[in-house]
Amino acid sequence: MSKNRIGEVTVIPLGGLGEIGKNMMVVEANDEILVIDAGVKFPEDELYGVDLVIPDISYLIRNKDRVKGIVLTHGHEDHIGALPYVLKELNVPVYGTKLTLGLLSGKLKSHNMLGNTYLRHVYPGHSVKVSSFKVEFIRVNHSIADSCALAIHTPAGPLVYASDFKFDQTPIDGKMADIHKLADLGSKGVLALFSDSTNVEREGFTMSEKEVGKTIDESFSESDKKLFIASFASNIHRIQQVFDAAVKYGRKVALSGRSMVNNVHIALDLGYLQVPEGLLIDLKDVSSLPEDKVVLLMTGSQGERMAALTRMARGDHHQISVENGDTIVVSATAIPGNARAVGRTINQLFKRGANVIYEALSGVHVSGHASQEELKLMLNLTKPKYFFPVHGEYRHLHLHAKLAQRVGIPKENIFIPDLGDKITLTPEKGYQSGSVESGRVLIDGLGVGDVGSVVLRDRKLLSENGVLMVVVTINKKGKVIAGPDIISRGFVYIRESGDLINEATRQVECALSECEEHNITEWSVLKSKIRSSLDDFLYSRTRRRPMILPIIMEV
Repeated sequence: MSKNRIGEVTVIPLGGLGEIGKNMMVVEANDEILVIDAGVKFPEDELYGVDLVIPDISYLIRNKDRVKGIVLTHGHEDHIGALPYVLKELNVPVYGTKLTLGLLSGKLKSHNMLGNTYLRHVYPGHSVKVSSFKVEFIRVNHSIADSCALAIHTPAGPLVYASDFKFDQTPIDGKMADIHKLADLGSKGVLALFSDSTNVEREGFTMSEKEVGKTIDESFSESDKKLFIASFASNIHRIQQVFDAAVKYGRKVALSGRSMVNNVHIALDLGYLQVPEGLLIDLKDVSSLPEDKVVLLMTGSQGERMAALTRMARGDHHQISVENGDTIVVSATAIPGNARAVGRTINQLFKRGANVIYEALSGVHVSGHASQEELKLMLNLTKPKYFFPVHGEYRHLHLHAKLAQRVGIPKENIFIPDLGDKITLTPEKGYQSGSVESGRVLIDGLGVGDVGSVVLRDRKLLSENGVLMVVVTINKKGKVIAGPDIISRGFVYIRESGDLINEATRQVECALSECEEHNITEWSVLKSKIRSSLDDFLYSRTRRRPMILPIIMEV
C-alpha cells in the first residue's frame, strides 16, 4: 500500500469511464480515501439473466480502514444504486442532498439496511468536512432535483467533480446552477475538473426542461380519451409538469409502476412536489371516471419487460388496457442498449390503435446533460490545470478531450484513464502511478459476484443451442443396467426428431460398450466418452452444439 506524499492527490476511477453507468471515483490524500458516488449499470444483452452490474470494490475493501466517507452527486441509479451492496462491506457515512438521501433511504429500506447506515444531509451551497477532506456541494441542473457538482479540497488543490449537469436558465423549480461558485473556484485555481461527457456529440446548448411542458400541455389539450405518460420515475420536475397540466385540464392522476409510486411519495413527503388535495387517485378507480378525465403516469419509458407501459402494450396489465384513440406520451430518450425494447413497445402501442408521441416525433424529452457549449462554459468557468472527461463511452471521452484542447487545456494535461488506473496529481505534474483491481461485479437474484465468465458462457450456449441430457444406470462393475435415455430441452423436440434421437442413443451405446470392453468404470471417463461420441455426431447432423450433460446413476 503506497501512501500519498504531502502536496499530492491520487484519483482512481472504479466505474463510469468508457461506459454509461456504475459511476464511482476514488480520491486519496493524506493517506485517507473519499469515494464519490456508487452506481449501477444495467446489463447488456450478453449478460444473460443478470439483474445489475456494480463496480468491483475489492480495493476499497482491502483499505476499508482508510475509507472515510462516500459523497453523492445526485439520486440517479447509476450514481447511488450500488450503495446497498457497497455499504454491506464499508461501514462509512454517506453525504448527499435531501432528495438524494430520500431516494437512497428507500433502496436501503428494501434491503433491510436503513438502521445500519449513517446518512448525512447536506444542503446545496454548503460544505462538509469528511475527515481531512472539505467537500462543497455546488448546485447544478440535471434531470433530477437536488443535483450537485462537488468541489473536493485536497492538499494539492481543489478537484471539481461535475459528472451529470447542464446549465438550465429557466429551471422548473427556479433554482439555477451556481455559476458564481464555479467561477470563484476557477479564479482561485482548480487543480482538476471531472466533467460529464454524455452529450459531447451535440452542438449548442441543451434545451430547458420547461420546453417539455409545452408538449405535455399540447398532449392534454388534444386528447379526448385516456392519456398515458411514461417518464423516468426520478424526473421529479417533469412529474410536476404533468400534475400542473392535469389541474389545468381537469384530469385526475393515477400512478402505475412501483418506482413511480415510490418516488412520487418520497418527493411529496420531502416537499419536492406540489399536488392539490384529491388530484391523485388509485389505479383501481380509473375505470369509474370518464376517459377524458384521467391521466396515467407510469414507468416503462425504457421498454422494461415488467414495467407498467410495457405490460399495457402487450395487453397483459391486470387493471388498465390501451384502446383505440388513447394517447401515449413516451417522455424519455432510450438509454444506450434499450432502443430495441423501446421501439418494440411503441410498435405494440400503435398496433393497439393508440396515438403515440415519442422523442423522434416531438419535443417530449430534453436531456439532463450538457451539450458542447455548456461543456466549454464549465471548462472556462473552472479553468482547471488538469482535465478528466468522465461519464461516457470511449468515443464521448475522446471527443470531450478534443473539445477541452480547443478551449485551451494542453493535451498533456488531459487524462483518459482506464478503470483502476491510479493518476497522481500535484500542482507541477500529473502521472499514472499504478493501477488497482477493478471491473464489474454481477448481481443475479440474491447472488453478488457468483456469476462469472464460465456461468455466462454456459448461459449463452444454452440460449443458442439448448441442452441434451443423457441418463445411464450402471452397476458397480460398470455394466449398463438401464438406458441410455436422452432428454432434450431447447435443442430438438424429441417427438418430431425421433430418428435423430435414436441414432444419438446408438452412438452412446457404442461408446459405453467400448468402455465396458476395456473395463473402464471411472465416471469422469464415461462422461467424457458420452460427450465426445455425441458432440461430433450432432454437429454433423444439425450444425449445432448443444450442452451435453451425462448423468450416471449407480445401483
